[in-house]
Amino acid sequence: MLQFYFDTEKTGHKRFELPGAKPHYNPDRPGQVEHIFLDLSLDIPNQSCYGTCSIRLLPVRNGIDRLTLDAVNLKITAVQVNAVEQKFEYDGEKLGIYLSQPTEIGHRLLIAIAYAAEKPQRGIYFIQPNKHYPHKPTQVWTQGEDEDSRYWFPCFDYPGQLSTSEIRVRVPNPLVAISNGELIDTVEEAKYKTYHWSQQQVHPTYLMTLAVGDFAEIRDEWHDKPVTYYVEKGREADAQRSMGKTPQMIEFLSEKYGYPYAFPKYAQVCVDDFIFGGMENTSTTLLSDRCLLDERAILDNRNTESLVVHELAHQWFGDLVVIKHWSHAWIKEGMASYSEVMWTQREYGDQEAAYYRLKEAWSYLSEDSSRYRRPMVTHVYREAIELYDRHIYEKGSCVYHMIRAELGDELFWQAVQTFVQDNAHNTVETIDLLRAIEKATGRNLAFLFDQYVYRGGHPDFKVAYAWDGDANLAKVTVTQTQAKADSKDLFNLRIPIGFGYKENSQLTTFTVRVHEKEQSFYFPLIQKPDFISFDVGNNYLKTVKLEFPISELKAQLEFDPHPISRIYAAEALAKKGGLEATLALSSALKNEPFWGVRVEVAKELAEIQLDQAFDGLVAGLDDPSPFVRQAVISSLARIKTHDSYKAVKSVVQHGDASYYVEAAACRTIAAIAAAHLEDKPHEDKVIKLLKSVLEERAGWNEVVRSGAVAGLAEFKSSEAALSLLLEYTKAGIPQPLRLGAIRAVGKISTGQTPANIERILDRLAEIARETFFLTQVAVLTALGQMETPKAIGILQSLANQTADGRVRRYAEEEVTKVQKNIGTDKTLKQLREELDQIKQQNQELKSRLENLEAKSNSEGTGNGERETDKRF
Repeated sequence: MLQFYFDTEKTGHKRFELPGAKPHYNPDRPGQVEHIFLDLSLDIPNQSCYGTCSIRLLPVRNGIDRLTLDAVNLKITAVQVNAVEQKFEYDGEKLGIYLSQPTEIGHRLLIAIAYAAEKPQRGIYFIQPNKHYPHKPTQVWTQGEDEDSRYWFPCFDYPGQLSTSEIRVRVPNPLVAISNGELIDTVEEAKYKTYHWSQQQVHPTYLMTLAVGDFAEIRDEWHDKPVTYYVEKGREADAQRSMGKTPQMIEFLSEKYGYPYAFPKYAQVCVDDFIFGGMENTSTTLLSDRCLLDERAILDNRNTESLVVHELAHQWFGDLVVIKHWSHAWIKEGMASYSEVMWTQREYGDQEAAYYRLKEAWSYLSEDSSRYRRPMVTHVYREAIELYDRHIYEKGSCVYHMIRAELGDELFWQAVQTFVQDNAHNTVETIDLLRAIEKATGRNLAFLFDQYVYRGGHPDFKVAYAWDGDANLAKVTVTQTQAKADSKDLFNLRIPIGFGYKENSQLTTFTVRVHEKEQSFYFPLIQKPDFISFDVGNNYLKTVKLEFPISELKAQLEFDPHPISRIYAAEALAKKGGLEATLALSSALKNEPFWGVRVEVAKELAEIQLDQAFDGLVAGLDDPSPFVRQAVISSLARIKTHDSYKAVKSVVQHGDASYYVEAAACRTIAAIAAAHLEDKPHEDKVIKLLKSVLEERAGWNEVVRSGAVAGLAEFKSSEAALSLLLEYTKAGIPQPLRLGAIRAVGKISTGQTPANIERILDRLAEIARETFFLTQVAVLTALGQMETPKAIGILQSLANQTADGRVRRYAEEEVTKVQKNIGTDKTLKQLREELDQIKQQNQELKSRLENLEAKSNSEGTGNGERETDKRF
C-alpha cells in the first residue's frame, strides 16, 4: 500500500527519503573480477537470450566457500568453477555458488554459468513490429544503469568492481551486433552471423552493452580511431546532422580533461523505444532515435548537440574514472552536464553558456522547491535510480562551475586534469575530487562542498540598495531569506558586488563576505552608480530578489554586461509593474542583442497586468530567433484578448519555420479561447482548427501535433475535445503524440462531467497495464492532475506491478498530488476563478489609468488608450 510522505521539519520541503529507504553500501568483495565473457545467442521472436557467462575472479582472501552473484529472473542450468561442476542455489534474485574448494589467495577462479534470460523485465530489451506498429524495426539493446545488468547476465552488479569484458553473440542476418571495445572476429553462417567484441580497458558491469539491429553505418574518425554512427537505414543524413560534431567534441574534451580519449573506438547507436535520452556505455553510447534531427528541427533544437557531448563526456567522467558507489554519481553526471555548458561556450560564446547555466540552475531550483530537497551525496534511498535527478545533473553542473569560479580557469583545469590522470581506470568518491583539487592547486574547497554538496539547499538572497549623496556611499543590504538568524541554513560566501555606469562597460567591483542573516555593506564611489550588479559574473547557485529603484533596474537591463544580471533586472522590473516597467521591457524585447535575454523579457512582459504589455510582446512575433518567437507566443497565452487571439491564430494557420513555434501557437490559441467559455462558437472554431492540425501536420517527433493535443486539454469542459484526445491515446498512434495525448486527458479531466471522468479513468487504467517506461510515466502524469480518489487506485496498482524504481517513486509522488487535489475546497476554487475575472477587469482599468497619468504628466508615451482590446 502506498504511503504519503512529508518532511516533519518546518522547512517547506518534502523529504527525499521515502518510507522503506535505508542506507546502501557496496557489498564485501570476495575478490577482484578480472574478466567477464558472455557467449550468447539471441532468440528475438521469443524475446530471449541464452548461453554462458564466464567470470574470472582473483580471490582477496583465503577460505571463502560460497560466492553470491546478482541474477534476477534468469534460468540457471549449470555452474562450473575451474571446469568442475558446483552446487548452487538460486532464489530468483541471488545466485549462491558453493565452492567445492575454498578460495586461496593467488589462485584464480573461472566461474562458468550456463543460463537463459527469457522475456526479461529489464536489462535487455527486444523491439519488434506488432499489429499496432507494423513498421517498428527489429532491435535488441541493453541498459545496465543503475543495477539492471543482473537481469540479462549473472554478475557482481555494483560499480566498485572493474574488469575487462568480451561479448560474443550470434544474431540472425541481416542484423548487426555492436558492443564495447573492438570487433576481433566475425563468423558467417547461412542465416546467422556471430560478432565477437573485446573491451580491454576495465569498466563496471553497468557499462557493458549490446545493440543489435539492421543499422546503417556512417563512419568518421578522430586521430585514426573509428568514430561511427549507427542509425536506422534511410536516416543517414539525420545522423550526420545530429552527431557530425563528435570528432571535434572528442578533441575538445581530450584537451580540457588533459587525457586523450582512452578507448579504441567511439560508436553511437540510435535505438528505438530507448528509456533514456542516452547511455554512456564504454566506447559505445546508446541514444534515443528521437534525438535524430531533420533539416527543419536543427533550426532551434540544441538538445541533441547537448546530449551527444554529455554522453561523450562520460567516456572520461564515469567510464575512465568510475564512481565507487551510486551516492557519488554527481561527480560524473555533474561534469557531463557541465560539459554541455563548456561546449556551448566553445561553440556559441560566453553569453549562450551563461544562459545555459542559468537554465540548469532553474531546473534544479524547480525540483528543490516543488519535489524535495536533499544532499547531493547520500547513500540513503530505496533504489539507486532515485538518485538520478536534477540535484546530481543540473546542481552538479552548477557546483563544478562554482569550483571553476573559485579557482579561476587555469587552476580549475589543472585540478580537473589531475583528478582524471590520477584516477584513470579506477574508482572514486567525492573526497577524491577534493584531494585532487588540493593537490593541483593547494586550495581546500571543503567549505564549498560542505555547503552545496553534503547538505541540501542554496542561498535565497534579497538585495536592497540605497545611495547617500552627501557621503557618496552606496549601501547594499543583503538578506538570506532561506534561514533564520544563526541557523544551520546560512551560507558563508564571498560575493562580488559591482557598480556600473552607462558610459563605461567596466564595473567597479568589491568582494564582500556574506555569512549572516542580514548584512549592510557601504561602498565609497566617486559618483552615484547607474545600476548595481549582485554576484558579478553570476557564479553562485542561488535565487535573487532585487529590491532596487526602477531607474537602476532599467539601467541594469540595458547596460549590465552579464546576461544573467540583465535577466534578473527584467524579473525585478516585472514585479514592479506599471507602465514605465512595461515600456522598458518592451524596449528590451526590441533592442536587447542576446536572444536568451529577449526570451526571458518576453516571459516577464506577460507578468505585467497591463494591456500595453501586448504592444511590446506582439512585436516579438517577428523576432529573427525562433526561441524568442516561441517565448512570445507562449507568453501571449496570459494576455487573453481578441488581439492576442488573432496574432496567434495567424501562426497556427500559416505556420512558422520552427516546429516548436507552431506547437506553442497551438497551445496558446486554445488557452486564450478556453478563457472565454461563454463564447461557444470560438471554442468550436479552435477545436476544429486543432483537429485540422492533427489531421494534416504529422512530422518530426510529432512536435506540432503534440502542441495541438496540449491545446485541446485547455478546453476542460468540452466533451468534443476529450473525445478527440481519447482517440489519440490508442495504440497505433505515433508514440510521441500518443504520450502527449495521455498526459492531456489528465489535464482536461478537471472540468469534465462524472461520466466523462469515468471514461478517462477506464482508459488510463487500460494503458497503465502496458510495460513501456515512457507510457507508464505519461499515465502517472495524467493521473496526478486528476481530482478523484479513483486515480489513487490506478496509481497504487501501477506502483505495485512495475519493475522500475523510478515509476514506483513517481507513482507515490503523484498520489500525494491527487490527495492534495481532492482536498482542494471547491468553494475556494470558485472564489479563485471569480478573483481571476476581477483581475482581468481591473487590468483594463489600470491600463487606461496608466495612459491618463502619462498624458497628464506630458510624458508623450505615444501609447494612447487601446481601442482593440475587445473580449470574445
